[in-house]
Amino acid sequence: MREFLKQLATLFGVGRIKKAPGTWGTLATIPLVIGLNHLGPFYYMSAVALLLVVGTLACHIYEQDHEGHDHKEIVIDEVLGFLITMVWLPMTWQAILIGFVLFRVLDIGKPLFIGYLDKKVQGGLGVMLDDVAAGLVASLIMQVLYTQTNWLGSQITVIHSGSVGVKSLSLFFAGLV
Repeated sequence: MREFLKQLATLFGVGRIKKAPGTWGTLATIPLVIGLNHLGPFYYMSAVALLLVVGTLACHIYEQDHEGHDHKEIVIDEVLGFLITMVWLPMTWQAILIGFVLFRVLDIGKPLFIGYLDKKVQGGLGVMLDDVAAGLVASLIMQVLYTQTNWLGSQITVIHSGSVGVKSLSLFFAGLV
């Protein structure tokens, strides 16, 4: 089990790519994002919750066996962050491209509270938490783009007057429409 978790931390060797392992880890996540999106919101969110727990444990074990914090080889945090970025979005090439770039910029630059979390929280949770924060910020920006523009190749229409629009939006997010 311990060896499996260490392999998971590196996404089964993707993190051992010498140049830009975090970017490769994020790229390798794209098929997972598309597959989980096709399964529906329940499975998507269940995978995110499970990966948060298992990924944190995997990072903790990897750090126990290798000295230091947040090794470059660990990329399971990028997997979780990109999954969070792409929650409830259309699977268009535009959404994937913008989500990918946005998440990588936030993950690398660590603006706002993301950098604070990266420096202050130690252990496996610390490895995962800054990428979760980057994914949440990216997801919020992506949701604004999705509702306010057609940059993602698709746009959700929100009717601002009357309860019909609110009900339609609620059904959409529940995956019933």
